[in-house]
Amino acid sequence: VSTQSTGGYRVNVSLAQIKTYTEMDSHDEKVFQAVRQTQEREAKEEMKKKAKELQRQRMEAQRSGRSPYTTGIGSVNSSTGPMAPTQTSEMPLPTNPTPTPSASRPKPSGRGMKLGRKGADIDTFVDSVRKDGGVVKDANKIAAAEPTRTTTATAVSTSPLHLRQEEKMVASLHREGDVDMFEVRGILCLNVANEELANIQISVAANDNRQVQIQTHPNIDKKTFNETGVVRMKQAGRPFPLNTDVGVIKWRFQSTDSMDLPLVINCWPSESGRGCDVNIEYELQDTSLELYNVTISLPVSNQGGLTVAQCDGSYEHAQGHLQWTIPLIDKSNSSGTLEFTAVGSPDSFYPVNVFFNMNSPFCDIRLNGVTLSGTDQNVPYTSECSVITEQYTVE
Repeated sequence: VSTQSTGGYRVNVSLAQIKTYTEMDSHDEKVFQAVRQTQEREAKEEMKKKAKELQRQRMEAQRSGRSPYTTGIGSVNSSTGPMAPTQTSEMPLPTNPTPTPSASRPKPSGRGMKLGRKGADIDTFVDSVRKDGGVVKDANKIAAAEPTRTTTATAVSTSPLHLRQEEKMVASLHREGDVDMFEVRGILCLNVANEELANIQISVAANDNRQVQIQTHPNIDKKTFNETGVVRMKQAGRPFPLNTDVGVIKWRFQSTDSMDLPLVINCWPSESGRGCDVNIEYELQDTSLELYNVTISLPVSNQGGLTVAQCDGSYEHAQGHLQWTIPLIDKSNSSGTLEFTAVGSPDSFYPVNVFFNMNSPFCDIRLNGVTLSGTDQNVPYTSECSVITEQYTVE
């Protein structure tokens, strides 16, 4: 240990600290250098490929008697005549965002850095990061935190008129019971397959007493909807587009009140001589709701074994996570408990992730019926509703 003068007072520092200060070792610099070297290496390879391609084109052009600098870019066949103008059809309403099929996605150019292209280089770099004290998370362990959801593929509706309600929940909760954020986003879409049913109006009942924000599409008559709850086109006689999912209204509910949560999770880990005793309890606050395929997942070490004292439902312990599954939570089993003992500290059993789905909307926005525009003639239709949790976490 040496003594260093720092302009008026003295500080005791070790040789290792002095070496660190002088070398200015930086983990971020190592990451930057590794990325830059990878980019430079791939840029050189790309340049070699381009040079070989140009050489091949010159040789082919010389053999055929053409100029080696003639390319086909921008060439036009004069026999085809003038290009016909492209016709575009106006879409009165945007479609609800849906995943684009993989066949229509543009193929990657193959240029730039590809992380996973050379496994040996990646493994070497990861090992060096770990030696320097960095933390590299295992993707398999991260994926294990989310259970494999059993979802039923929705069959393509053959109905002339199909209505679909969809809601997504996001909740960030504290282990002490406070709510950092709770949000529900919903949308109502229609799909018209019969041209005779393109001029319709939908009766919607928005009876939620909570502060739910509802927004209509710009082409929907907002004044009529606010006064009567009828969804119809703003321009009279303008039909809805055919064979397209069209979003007509959307809504959002936000709250930081725990009483607004559909499901409350209480997790009580306490240290003991055998490790840690954990008691988890769920409670359905609104007994009119029905939650399906409920899964409560939390990190539990595979070392030291797991002893389950009580479980209302079923559980599975694998890949460092314990998944507690309840097929249905309703008024008949509005609360349940899981008690177990495992190795770990109280903080090691967080975060707790919750997954479930519902077949009826959380916000009280329901369909009353469909009629032809300007008439009382009822129109038959089919409908569906899906509510899922995008994120529901207790930390």
